[in-house]
Amino acid sequence: MSAPAFRRTLVTALKAAGAQLKRGLGRVSFSSKGSGRANVVTPVDYAAERMILDEIGRRFPRHDFLAEERGGRSTGSDYLWVIDPLDGTLNFAHGLPLSCVSIGLVERGRAILGGVYDPFRGELFLAEAGRGASLNGRRMAVSRVQRLSGALLVTGFPYDRDKRAALYAGIARDFLRLAQDLRRSGSAALDLAWVAAGRFDGFWEFRLSPWDVAAGRLLVEEAGGRVSDFSGRPWGSDPSVWGRQTLASNGRVQAAMVGVLKTRAGR
Repeated sequence: MSAPAFRRTLVTALKAAGAQLKRGLGRVSFSSKGSGRANVVTPVDYAAERMILDEIGRRFPRHDFLAEERGGRSTGSDYLWVIDPLDGTLNFAHGLPLSCVSIGLVERGRAILGGVYDPFRGELFLAEAGRGASLNGRRMAVSRVQRLSGALLVTGFPYDRDKRAALYAGIARDFLRLAQDLRRSGSAALDLAWVAAGRFDGFWEFRLSPWDVAAGRLLVEEAGGRVSDFSGRPWGSDPSVWGRQTLASNGRVQAAMVGVLKTRAGR
């Protein structure tokens, strides 16, 4: 298989779906998906995902996929496209331009290509295994912050936040005491891309899905950072479980973040 062909397909799909997001912002209704009041879907989610799958299907009809809205196709192909057509849907539904398209390509359990496209800022984040990561064609790298006390962190809260608010707030409180400051964007894929770009020094979140993290994980690692679970263990080769515990950082503050998360998450 041709790496340039994969990359062209990825970029074409990202930009086509991104144009759909840009046209739809502030113009669509939304409905609940039934797993928490913050878990919503819009017609743009479905339309953008259809565009992505059509583009991939034209070029690589035998490849498998795992997509947020349509689910998956598993035929035993060596290649799996992991797709989030609109990450940050609740932001988007409220007219807040903090959303993106995220697509990762996995070969036999190993992420080999990933892209996150923010159409509202015109920012295209790309990574290829072993070849680094870029933002709009320029090489990017994680930050050089050495200590948690100088780190700007970002997090998100899962859809069960109403039931586990004390746990999530407790961890946030611990990091507020230790870090320079803390942010919350509402888009995990953007959070990971921004760690890769050095804008954030660390990110953590519980209970994400593979489509939230498949591209962003590769962005962080190819930009020189680290991605692990809350105990510091690297993720395995099964994409279906990626994201259950997501800790990403510049690598320099990873151990300190593990120290907080391992203690709290194990209670």
